[in-house]
Amino acid sequence: MSPAQRRATVVTVSDRCAAGERTDASGPAAEALLHEAGYDVVVVLVPDGVEPVTAALRTALDDGAHVLTLGGTGLGPGDRTPEATAPLLERELPGVAEVLRERGRRATPAAALGRGLAGTVGGAVVVNLPGSPAAVTESLEVLLPLVPHALDQRAGGDHG
Repeated sequence: MSPAQRRATVVTVSDRCAAGERTDASGPAAEALLHEAGYDVVVVLVPDGVEPVTAALRTALDDGAHVLTLGGTGLGPGDRTPEATAPLLERELPGVAEVLRERGRRATPAAALGRGLAGTVGGAVVVNLPGSPAAVTESLEVLLPLVPHALDQRAGGDHG
């Protein structure tokens, strides 16, 4: 992957973190793992809801970054991250979302309730992850090896 393809924005979606009522532990966990994998990373906090998540996604994509959202993928009243993500995706990657849920299900059966999406927008990969630091770590173990191959295929490379 080129240096331009090694930019990522981590969007933590949490009313309490965005309001300063709770410390974000998931964003720094994702940031550390992405840095270790060679990415330049920006972390932002937004409250739950379609509008703030959409705005953060658009900003990150306009900056040419891959995007991970953390949180807002469950069934709570404010959990609308997939609804903010879906209209922006050009191509969904349902297999990625499925394998991430399956990986989470190994740790907790409740991971089956996750509604996170994965897909591409232009040359960027966008993935919704659950909001816990453990789920972020488990998900990135699966996701990071897939991104270079996905980008190579997106650019017309071999499927092998």
